[in-house]
Amino acid sequence: MGKKRPEKCISIEEAKELQKSWCDTRTPEIDKCLGFEDTREFWWSVEELQEYLKYVKKKSRKQGINNPGIRIYFGAYPKEKCKMDRGYSTVFLAPTGAPTGGLGKDGDNAPNNYEIESLNGAGGGRPPFNY
Repeated sequence: MGKKRPEKCISIEEAKELQKSWCDTRTPEIDKCLGFEDTREFWWSVEELQEYLKYVKKKSRKQGINNPGIRIYFGAYPKEKCKMDRGYSTVFLAPTGAPTGGLGKDGDNAPNNYEIESLNGAGGGRPPFNY
């Protein structure tokens, strides 16, 4: 049998509440400003995520970073680089961490690790999938 449930898991109801709050308080203004319905959900396969996390762990260890993290950033494609000529939103994963004993080695204050590439290329629903 698999490992126990991770501590930071949330219920389906909590996830639906977070999604609804985002949609109610942000999407109308964003879509109005842009003039189209922007994406708000992004998808990678588990295999892609595991491959990237393994890559970050390996490169971090070589740098003396024993507890790397991942920060998720919102982004938007430049209109001229967007396949649909719109400039849809995206997210990308950015590695964090500092060598043991370094500043901000754990948690929210960990610095970005600009020596390891970020991950992009997630798929997004058009129109977006609601949770």
